[in-house]
Amino acid sequence: MEHINLKARAKINLTLDVTGVRDDGYHELKMIMQTVELYDRVYIKKIDKPYVKLKSNLEWLPTDGKNLAYRAAEIIRKEYGINEGVFIELQKAIPVAAGLAGGSSDCAAVLYGMNILFGLKIDRKRMAEIALELGSDVPYCLMRGTALAEGRGEILTKLPPCPESWVVLAKPPVGLSTAAVYKALDKTEVTVHPDTEAAIRAIENNDLSGVADNLSNVLEKVSIEMCPMVGQLKKCFIDNGAIGALMSGSGPTVYGLFDDKDLAAEAAETIRKEFQLRDVILTKIYNV
Repeated sequence: MEHINLKARAKINLTLDVTGVRDDGYHELKMIMQTVELYDRVYIKKIDKPYVKLKSNLEWLPTDGKNLAYRAAEIIRKEYGINEGVFIELQKAIPVAAGLAGGSSDCAAVLYGMNILFGLKIDRKRMAEIALELGSDVPYCLMRGTALAEGRGEILTKLPPCPESWVVLAKPPVGLSTAAVYKALDKTEVTVHPDTEAAIRAIENNDLSGVADNLSNVLEKVSIEMCPMVGQLKKCFIDNGAIGALMSGSGPTVYGLFDDKDLAAEAAETIRKEFQLRDVILTKIYNV
């Protein structure tokens, strides 16, 4: 095999709880992650030159060691003594720095693709270890589907498939630094935590209304203070027929869950016009 084409899918958080700070400085997390249909295209091809070359449809996207996909390929080449190089092309559709794990998903796709392309037969345990070296969301992006993530995000428990739903993603035009959001959280007393177990029960019972009722993210409060549009988008989603709305990850993307495609499409158009947003995307839950 000389080349491979892959789909790197976005994720949303159905819940996100922070239960403490670890000795290594990372936050202790407990969250339910869910893949959606939206994806980047990742093309990987063997080349004769002994290096990694990466290009993207976004001119400003880093194409060197600052890019997780590039780093993933370099780590695999070095660890497994691969003399050949690879050319990687990313066709980005997932908004960048949005709380949707686009970079982590691209990275996971490259790890998976390198394993297949070079016939390395890396086992799941080692692949997960490499993934965690690259980023906290990367192990989940290798697994995909519906999962409970704990620790830094690397302790993963597969859950039954989430009830099918239409999802509208809306990303404000400002970025939120993940580090800044968590720093602000550390200065805040969190009094309301997600009922993760109730959300899991709703998933197990294929109860979309129950899932929507239990959407919760402890990072929302501080993120809304930093970006008020997050709160405005949540309200607009509910006002326009969403059965639930939540900020994904550390933001700033907010999503609405809908049980009707036409209603979701109408809400997407309303939000696009009202907030003058470029990144408003209609997609749906993707179960592996």
